[in-house]
This record gives sequence, C-alpha cells and structure tokens, in this order.
Amino acid sequence: MFGILIAIGVIILLAILMLLYRVYTLVSVARGTDKIRVSASNKVNAILFLVFLIVMGGLFFWYSFDAYDEYQQPVAAQHADDYESLFWATMWVSVAAFMLTNIALFYFAFRYQYKEGRRALFYPDNTRLEIAWTIIPAIVLVSLVFGGFKVWNDMTEAAPEEAEQIEIMGYQFAWEARYPGADNKLGDFDFRLISPENPMGLSTEDPASMDDFIPLEIHLPKGVPVEIKIRARDVIHSVSLPHFRQKMDAVPGMPTRLWFTPTKTTAEMRKELNDPDFNYELACQQICGRGHFSMRKIVVVDEPADYERWKREQEPWIEPGGQEPSEGELDVNLRTQEAVDAAGTETETVEAATTTTQQ
Repeated sequence: MFGILIAIGVIILLAILMLLYRVYTLVSVARGTDKIRVSASNKVNAILFLVFLIVMGGLFFWYSFDAYDEYQQPVAAQHADDYESLFWATMWVSVAAFMLTNIALFYFAFRYQYKEGRRALFYPDNTRLEIAWTIIPAIVLVSLVFGGFKVWNDMTEAAPEEAEQIEIMGYQFAWEARYPGADNKLGDFDFRLISPENPMGLSTEDPASMDDFIPLEIHLPKGVPVEIKIRARDVIHSVSLPHFRQKMDAVPGMPTRLWFTPTKTTAEMRKELNDPDFNYELACQQICGRGHFSMRKIVVVDEPADYERWKREQEPWIEPGGQEPSEGELDVNLRTQEAVDAAGTETETVEAATTTTQQ
C-alpha cells in the first residue's frame, strides 16, 4: 500500500511539473521571448551533445582497455586462435562503424543547431553517395561472412578418428558427463529410461553401456582431439567452454556436437595466470530457469599419461552383472540426483536458492 501511495505521489508531481512547463511556455509566447529562449536552450543542448560524445567516448575506450584482462580469457585450444582472429576482425569493424556514425550524429547536432534565419537544405538524393555506402559495407560484410563460414566449417567438420569421445547432457540445473570405458564406445540411451538412478537414460541392454562412467569432473587430455556430443533433457541449455572458445547449444531431441584440441593443462594455466586456484569451467550460456546460475562444472586438462591414469581409476556407472545400483547404494558419480530434481539446482548451491526453487 505504501508503494502505491509513493507511485501516486510521483505521478502527481510529474503532472504538476508538466503543467508548470506548459504555463511557462504560454507566458513566453505572450511576451515574445519564446524565440530567445529556444535559441539559448538549443545552444546548451548542442554543447551538451559534444560533451556527451567526448566524455562517453573516452569512458568507452578507457573501460575497454582497463577491463580487457577481465573479459578476455587466455586461449587454451588449437582452433581458438582462428576464432579470436575472426572475433577481433568483427569487433574492430563494428567499433569503427559505431564511432564514425556516432561522431557524425553528435557533430551534426552541434554544427546544425537552430539559428534564426537558417533554412534547411533540401538534399533528396546523391547517387554516388548511395552507391558508396551500399557497396563498401556489403564488401566488408561479405568478407566477414566468408571468413566466419570457413571457421564454422573447421569447427563442425568430422572429428579425427583418434579423438576422445565425451557426452555432455544438460538439465535443470546441472551437467552430467559420460565417458566410454575400455571399449571406447558410448552406449545407447533412451530418454524414457531416465530416473534418479539412471540420470542419463543409458540402456542396460547395450553392452557398450556397461563400462561407461559418469564422473564428477570433466577431464580432457592435452594435445589430443576431443569430440563432445551434446544433448539436453528438458529445455535448451548451452555448452560454453570460454578458455577453449567453444560454445554449442544443447537442444532437447536434437543432439549437437563440437570438437577441439586442448593445448594447456590446468597446471600450466595456473602457472601462466599465477593463480593456484584457477580451474577451467563448463558453464551454461542459455538462460534456462531460476537455477541457471548453478550450471557450472569443473574441467581439468591433464597430460595424456595422467588422463589415461585418471580414466583407469573410474568406476562404471552400473554394477557388475548388469544390475542398476539400488537407491541406497548409488555410486558417488551419480550423486544425489533426487535432491537435485527436488531443489531445482545442484546440491552445492546456496540453501536459499534451493528453498526458493522448492517453493
């Protein structure tokens, strides 16, 4: 109720100010001072346009360079340099166009401000100008499109035969990753088989599923191609691996994929950044619900020998004999799935967010 009263008071105040302005305008017209007032206000506005251009343009460039290290993550994948080149080519073309058009916009507002006796020039067309500002942007855009098309083809082409196979599934609000076992084959899945004990819907009738494992962390080998097969269980998510410059949507019913080759181990990146707590991360870049913020998973890049050792240490998701584990004997890799489904977020998220989701 108090908020409604404040809103009503603000509306009344605005109405009074508008009424006073209207009265002031009518009095100026009656006294014949309206033209003087208009001329003065136009000069002020014209100067403010230039001030705004200089101040905001300066802040734009200052912030861009000052915060560069915050939003520009180091590159840690083989194809990432190509993506970086394409990104910065597009960025500088966009910045140049933005600056030229906005400088012209604010300068024209200052240069052609209102002056008594000035008449506007009737300038309906200029064929040469029209051709120039159509052909030049078209050439630039076509160049960017073809450059991007080449990078896209490189990104989506078939992965090398020796590539490591990993499956990632997104759901509200967590990720599951699945690796093949000793047979190097990912088993079949069926969404109708999804349950708290079988969060990825893996088929117990497919022998290839028997040695698959579902770890808490995603591990990748340095210098070895990695193919990631992507799917979603409920809504659209987006697999984002910023340090590897990889991003691909996870769409229910439409499997997607990407592949890349990591070039720096986690230890090497920690040393490069002088940050002993650094970890690569898988994050969701598609707003997928109120628990979207919790869709993060640690990614570890190992030396090939360490990676193979880690794989050998993992336990299959299913118990020997082809029987799914009982609810009380779930492997730690499956963690508390029921709690995730009930809370709408991973168990490590804050208790407040969990309570909100349950409500």
